[in-house]
Amino acid sequence: MTASAPLRPLARLRPLSRLRPLSRLWRDDEGVALIEFAYSLPIILALGFAALETANLAAAHLKVSQMGMMVADNSGRVLTRIDEADVVEVFDGARQIGASLDFEANGRIVLSSLQTNAYATNDPKHGQWINWQRCMGGLTTVNSKYAAQGKGKDDATLKGMGATGRAIKSLPGTAVMFVEITYNYQPLLSGVIPGRRIRYESAFNVRERTEHNITNTKSLTRNSCGAVTPNA
Repeated sequence: MTASAPLRPLARLRPLSRLRPLSRLWRDDEGVALIEFAYSLPIILALGFAALETANLAAAHLKVSQMGMMVADNSGRVLTRIDEADVVEVFDGARQIGASLDFEANGRIVLSSLQTNAYATNDPKHGQWINWQRCMGGLTTVNSKYAAQGKGKDDATLKGMGATGRAIKSLPGTAVMFVEITYNYQPLLSGVIPGRRIRYESAFNVRERTEHNITNTKSLTRNSCGAVTPNA
C-alpha cells in the first residue's frame, strides 16, 4: 500500500491578500458573449416567430384572394347554361387549392348570380336581383354581406353587390358571378398573431352564356346557403 499524500497545511493556502481583487473580477470579461446570447435569445426567437407568422398570414391572404377570383372566373366561363354539377366542380377546385389552409372547415364561399329583373325595363338604374346563390365551407355562420338568393326579384331593393359607391351591377341579358370568400385565419403558433378573419370579393361577367337559370340535370344535392326559392 502506498501512503496517502499528506494534507496540505492551512499555512500553505493562498492568503486572502493574494486572492483576485474585486476590481479584477469587475474587469473580467470571460463568458460575456454567452451571457449576452442568453439575454438576446428570447428576443431573437420572438422576432423569428413573428416574421414566420407574418409571412404565413400574407400567403393566406394571397391564396384566399386567388380562390375567390378562381371561383368567380370559372363559374363565368361555363358556356350555354350552368348546372349544379358545374358548381360542384368549381367548388371542388377551390377545395383543393384551400386544402393547405384547412379552408373546408374554417372558410366560406358565397357564389351569387347577379342579374337584372323586369323592373329594369322601367328604370335602368335599378332592377338588380340574385337569381341563384350557392355556398361552400364549414363557416356556416357567414352569409352574403349584401343579399340572399331572390333579393330584388320583383322590386328595386337591390342596387347591386359590392362596397357603397362601387357596387357591381349586371347588364340586361347577361349575369355577373359575384363571389364573397371568408376565412378564419389559422395561425402557426397561437398567440403570436391573434386570430383574424380574411375576406375578399371578386366578380366576373359570364362569357357566351345565354341561359342564366341554374339547372340540376343530375339531381345533385344543392350547395345551398340556406332557404332556397322555388326558382332555384
